[in-house]
Amino acid sequence: MSTRLAPAPGAAAGAEAAVRPVHSTALFTWFAGSLASCGAVTFTNPFEVVKTRLQLQGELAKAEPGAPRPYRNVAQAFWAIGRNEGLRGLQKGLGPGYMYQIMLNGTRLGLYAPVKSVLYGAAAVPGGGGAGQRQSMALNVAAGGVCGVAGAALGSPFFLVKTRMQSASKFAAVGHQHEYRSMADGLRRIWQAGGVRGLFRGMDAAMMRAGVGSSVQLATYDLLKAQAVQRLAHRGLTGDSVWTHLLASMGTGLCVCVAMNPFDVVSTRMYNQKAAAGGGGSLYRNPLQCFYRTVAAEGFSSLYKGFLAHYMRLGPHTVLMFVFVEQIKAAGARFL
Repeated sequence: MSTRLAPAPGAAAGAEAAVRPVHSTALFTWFAGSLASCGAVTFTNPFEVVKTRLQLQGELAKAEPGAPRPYRNVAQAFWAIGRNEGLRGLQKGLGPGYMYQIMLNGTRLGLYAPVKSVLYGAAAVPGGGGAGQRQSMALNVAAGGVCGVAGAALGSPFFLVKTRMQSASKFAAVGHQHEYRSMADGLRRIWQAGGVRGLFRGMDAAMMRAGVGSSVQLATYDLLKAQAVQRLAHRGLTGDSVWTHLLASMGTGLCVCVAMNPFDVVSTRMYNQKAAAGGGGSLYRNPLQCFYRTVAAEGFSSLYKGFLAHYMRLGPHTVLMFVFVEQIKAAGARFL
């Protein structure tokens, strides 16, 4: 008869950590989030261009019935840009858009589970907030917000260039026109004019935008996904079902758009404004002043400029990103 020695204390945990599946690591989640969000933005970037121009149209101007508006609504703006600038015009800013998605969504999706685990541990909530375990909306919101702020800070220079490239137009200019030839040209010119401070101008507005959007998005997706599985299990839905991911993503996109649009308008205007001689912005010193001046000049409804275009960009983007990332993680589980 053979005798099997009992493992030394902690050996089982060490062995488990040593064989932890690659697809469950933060690094793989970062890769999956980056790849999924780049795939999503390829399809949704034209609506980002439309949204940016609608948000900049009539900047700090009192609304007048007879005032010229080159972009009247989402459909007309999409048609006008496509007709006058072609597919290239509708896909303006796609290069820096890819880089921003890698920095923002790769970072926040990769860090979300580890940050959430730390917060759950600190709050002594059992289960760690994993799939099928007890969920705390407050802790999920906090984890999503932290990850969103971190991702926005890293991606800020690329969001800056993307916004400025998307606003540029020779047939219907709105906002200040920067006219960068490419992402590299934009980064070079910003660096030459303002150094590091210039590259990260408007980062505070982007951090507010991403903090709000990410906290709502990640926490709401977790909640809606759990609810879909719980309430529709009799229909055959599971946590790994594409239909579960689709339903959760659709609801999440609407919630995020409602919460984030005011911060998105402010972020767009902070990034696109012309630099002042002293190194700051020519129109707004900070996001709070941008909120105040925008509402004072254009009314509260101005904070929801471009809302439909925003949802038409954010809704499909959220759906595609989460469906893509879940499928990439599922593929990783099968092959890694």
